[in-house]
Amino acid sequence: MTNSTTTDLAKLGHLFADIMSSHDVSRLDEIKAPDYVNHNAFAEPGLEGSKKVLGAIIAGVPDLKVTAEDVFVSADGSRVVGRYRYEGTHTGNLLGYSATGNPFVMRSIDIWRVENGRFVEHWDELNTLDVFIQMGAVQPPRQPS
Repeated sequence: MTNSTTTDLAKLGHLFADIMSSHDVSRLDEIKAPDYVNHNAFAEPGLEGSKKVLGAIIAGVPDLKVTAEDVFVSADGSRVVGRYRYEGTHTGNLLGYSATGNPFVMRSIDIWRVENGRFVEHWDELNTLDVFIQMGAVQPPRQPS
């Protein structure tokens, strides 16, 4: 794989953060294939499922900003891996939780399989429990005495 190919694939990972921060769900067409497979419990299948979950997140967190902290491309060029920071204020309904007005920070690690310059499959790890605690939606675990 050439350096230009690696650079182009890494740009996809950075573009993901830009699109999330732009709040323009139609821009997901730029990076995801129509038959996109998302292995995330919050998202419905396909590209339209991704658009729907992003729309719901934006409704709950209209000031959402996403930063790509690291983006890597696998040696064979079949995967893009990103470490992201999401920041915002919970001012609308988010995943069934009414607005609390609380700010939060969420981190994710995302892995995408890439074909023909587009994301075709996705896995992620999210610190959602920490987010729900920050939002005030759930109580933090008790510390041992």
